[in-house]
Amino acid sequence: MSPRTFRLTDSALAALGAGRPDADTLGTLRRAQLSRHLLLLREIRRAQPEAPAWFARLTAADPDEARRLIADPMTGLWAAHTLRDGASADGPRPGGHSLHTTCADLTLTVRVDDADPLRHLLGLTPAGPLSGSELAHWQRCLDDAWRILVTRHRPAAETMAAVLRVIVPVRPDPAAEGISATSAEAFGAVAMSPPADGTALAVGLLHEVQHSVLNAVHQLFDLVQPGGAPGYSPWRDDPRPPLGILHGAYAYLAVTRFWRAEAPDARVAGAVGGVAGFEFARWREAVMAAAEGLLAGGHLTAAGTRFVTALADEARPWLADAVEPEVARLAGLAGADHRVRWRLRNLTVAAEDVAALAAAWRAGQPPVRVRSVPTAAPGRALENSPRVRLARTLARGDAGRGESDPVLTPGGRAAAADRACLRGEHGAAENAYEECLDRDRGDDRAWSGLALVSPHRAVRERPEVVKALASALPEAEIGVLADWLAG
Repeated sequence: MSPRTFRLTDSALAALGAGRPDADTLGTLRRAQLSRHLLLLREIRRAQPEAPAWFARLTAADPDEARRLIADPMTGLWAAHTLRDGASADGPRPGGHSLHTTCADLTLTVRVDDADPLRHLLGLTPAGPLSGSELAHWQRCLDDAWRILVTRHRPAAETMAAVLRVIVPVRPDPAAEGISATSAEAFGAVAMSPPADGTALAVGLLHEVQHSVLNAVHQLFDLVQPGGAPGYSPWRDDPRPPLGILHGAYAYLAVTRFWRAEAPDARVAGAVGGVAGFEFARWREAVMAAAEGLLAGGHLTAAGTRFVTALADEARPWLADAVEPEVARLAGLAGADHRVRWRLRNLTVAAEDVAALAAAWRAGQPPVRVRSVPTAAPGRALENSPRVRLARTLARGDAGRGESDPVLTPGGRAAAADRACLRGEHGAAENAYEECLDRDRGDDRAWSGLALVSPHRAVRERPEVVKALASALPEAEIGVLADWLAG
């Protein structure tokens, strides 16, 4: 049998890039994944001289059941793991709990898998077997999420119904509001911590289904050339390669579209406000910045350029949507906060450069030029900032909660500085952050906050350099050092 070739037209690829695939395109991706699973199983069978139990089960099943088993996301995960690591375990038996939800004649059926022994390969720590009440919580959230998606985001719901097959519950991360992941080896499977409510589940599933779709596309077409250096991603606190940045932009394209569609309920005098406006304004800027960076970076293939161009064309008109000014300010502050914290976490100045700067300062000479260089890869780190959580609270209009909530604003003086920063009281915030730094010049929370409100350009643009020099010269005033660095 000759190998089958899977093709997409230019218009179909562009529709995928815009996050608007049609049913035929999604069908092509599903068939391609089925073909991939068959090829993996063939290679495993060739390596096993005696017929294994999984092979006997498949050959004994009727054609529809065999196809369902082969196409299952966890079969792809198992097969890739077996070939890569030489595992000898028998193939997976789809287990867990089947959940169904229907709204306006559109049904979503998923398996909540709390049993597969390889479900940790999705990248997060699996939860244990679900209790009855835990399963009921997943069903309630799924019903609510599906109602939201079908009634207000129908095209996205149709994509989800065509792609999503498995949800693997995982343990929550105390430092994050919710965690989720997908694997390129398990098309249609999502690992996710228990959602707070239907809206959180809707957003999380939209985000992860986008990853699953992009993984399937990238397996058919190389979108990114190999070898690109890791760089800034608006969605993660660690550096990401170009393909990782593309994944973030594509996932948040769907998230931004979701909040844009939710936003009309929060319009005030024609401008979007509330949490919907905050999330929409924050992520539209991030998606466009990432897309434009990818297009200018020289790491995309021809197919990748077509894909990202369509992505940018979809998101660009959203920049003209009116957002309530205070909400827009808070969203902009959240974006700036992430970029500053990313620089402080991932960029450093060599010790010899810091010493040369300090020597020039003490000698009354102009500053020498120094470079900020990436630190050793610190590993996966999700975006996490108490200042951003406070910004979201203020956008919601719940200003009082941030005054006393220790989760939102831990840390005494730092908490007061954050509240002043978020309220636009820059002078008070600057003084409070500098007081924190007088006690500890290694306090990254205070440095990142100071960079948001400081009138000194060097602090705003290269906080990691000012921090390094201020730590070497504890007797010097930060503002004076910053002005000296800026020339």
